[in-house]
Amino acid sequence: MIASKIKHTVRDVHDFPKPGIIFKDITPILKDYKLCAEISRELMLQVKDLEIDVVAGIESRGFLFGPQLAQLLQVPFVPIRKAGKLPYKTIQESYHLEYGSAIIECHEDALLKGQRVLIHDDLLATGGTVVAATKLIQQLRAELVGYSFIISLDFLNGKDRLKPYSEKVFSLASY
Repeated sequence: MIASKIKHTVRDVHDFPKPGIIFKDITPILKDYKLCAEISRELMLQVKDLEIDVVAGIESRGFLFGPQLAQLLQVPFVPIRKAGKLPYKTIQESYHLEYGSAIIECHEDALLKGQRVLIHDDLLATGGTVVAATKLIQQLRAELVGYSFIISLDFLNGKDRLKPYSEKVFSLASY
């Protein structure tokens, strides 16, 4: 089962990025190309019936599997990045994390009105970053169709924060 493979491979890093946080490090997954391919395939199978026009991936770890997911779905990939990283005109959204605050942005022409967008990231924690990404998609008048994650930290209730935007919240492994 994919969930057990992911949990067996993910590394816990205690007190990162600050004391009291147990960071779920997915980089050991990247050493296993077969597991990477299986994860990409399983992500695609979870969302393939959502009539997705675009996959939007959140920096930085959403860039690891988001482009592969978009390729498997045969749709474009749009990066959602930290402020100041995109070269063209952007729109921005600020948000709070468990350990600080930040701003994300995307190009102002990244999406067309009405396009059906799936947001992908590696991990769902409290949902702050993903809600900010959702608001960017709404600013561009695109339609959010759901969320895709490799891991969900269910004890942090991030799914509850996302449900007002979409009931379609998928993950491959939950803690």
